[in-house]
Amino acid sequence: MSADYLDQLSLFVTETRLEELDGSTVAAAKDVVLDTIGAIVSGSRWPENAAFARMAPSIGGGGQSTVFGHPDQATAPFAAMVNATAGVSLEMDEGTRLGGGHPSIHVTPSAFAVAEQEGSSGRALLESVIVGYEISSRIGAASRGRFEAHSHGTWGTIGAAAATARLMSFDPEQTRQTMNLATSMSPANTWAPCLEGATIRNLYPGRSNFQGVLAAHLCQCGFTGIQDAPTDVYTNLLGDGFDKEAVVEGLGEPGAYRIQQNYFKFHACCLYNHPVLDAVQEVLKKQRFAPAEVSAIRVDAPPMALTMNDPQPKNMLAAKFSIPFGVATAVVHGSTDITAFYPERVSDPDTLSLASRVNMVVDEDMSFRRYDYPSARVEVTLNDGRTFEESVTAQHGDSRNPASREELIGKFTFLAVDTLGEARTQQVIETVDRLDKLDDVNELTRLLGAA
Repeated sequence: MSADYLDQLSLFVTETRLEELDGSTVAAAKDVVLDTIGAIVSGSRWPENAAFARMAPSIGGGGQSTVFGHPDQATAPFAAMVNATAGVSLEMDEGTRLGGGHPSIHVTPSAFAVAEQEGSSGRALLESVIVGYEISSRIGAASRGRFEAHSHGTWGTIGAAAATARLMSFDPEQTRQTMNLATSMSPANTWAPCLEGATIRNLYPGRSNFQGVLAAHLCQCGFTGIQDAPTDVYTNLLGDGFDKEAVVEGLGEPGAYRIQQNYFKFHACCLYNHPVLDAVQEVLKKQRFAPAEVSAIRVDAPPMALTMNDPQPKNMLAAKFSIPFGVATAVVHGSTDITAFYPERVSDPDTLSLASRVNMVVDEDMSFRRYDYPSARVEVTLNDGRTFEESVTAQHGDSRNPASREELIGKFTFLAVDTLGEARTQQVIETVDRLDKLDDVNELTRLLGAA
């Protein structure tokens, strides 16, 4: 009997070797790892994340896996959960428009935690991140998600499981079993916590990492999964359809790995804001006007964006899922980095006043899975009647509109330096650059704990 799509994925996970990949794929993986570390260490300083980090060893036991930005170590599942939760909290983690979601934050924390547990090399870590990312993105791309379901965390679970299985040297059958087990534990989430700003939302990737690692250990214990968990979950529960053939189409083709078809974030908010904010910044580059001169701002965006239409968000997380607020803070403060969404900015009266003049309009033809049509269009109308319009198809930082290496290093430095200090921040950059040469991943992770 010919191998089905899960058999093909399992073979891909077990057989992929770094030396057989294009240099561009390896370089992309290093950039993704560095970017994800930056998001984690920056988020690790926020109060609830710091408290979670302190709690993890007490409820999960001491272990060998680093909790980034903190002095304690924890068992691999708990370290992965804490790090992933911190890494999503400031909305600076990368993602992919091809499969939706944010593969690295669902894969890289578990890969680091398990690599430390197993005493793995940097090469093994990179291989696990690459295969886990590929699996997660492909499962996501093949799923037709339900409108009400927030996919964050759902197909990330299978990616975390794939990375873990690879690092634990599972054979193809064990790998398939682990991926099925993990998929049956996929988190089921709605968009409500994002829109209300409930920080339980930040646990979505934390849960997927935890459960992906747990699935591998359950496999070792003898637990079994159903034969085809992704089809079950994404047809009967979290989605309205699942295309098995799409999952493996082009799998393993040189230079076409999903990890090099991603986007890096340069706005500290939900992806749906990014093309909009790029368009706003283009207007601001060409025209000068004060916020009080603005009569109205029209934003044309994909249908999903209409749910992100609250001009008066109540807290930092809700502000990151408010397109009117994002537009307004960009105009009023001239920035969209993590500081633009800090709590004190959320209550800024000038920003809230302008946000109330932002009008959202749905364009049914807009989709983040398209690159042949704009993803956002912005029209600014001033009190004197002048109008300025810009549209964006691929936002800055996307693989179709890439950021420079210098910009990626600058972003990482900005995010990491307050936690790691200048010297260690530079050491991390240099160590990730030679990650494939490290005999022990601890050479990197020892730089990521507390000072």
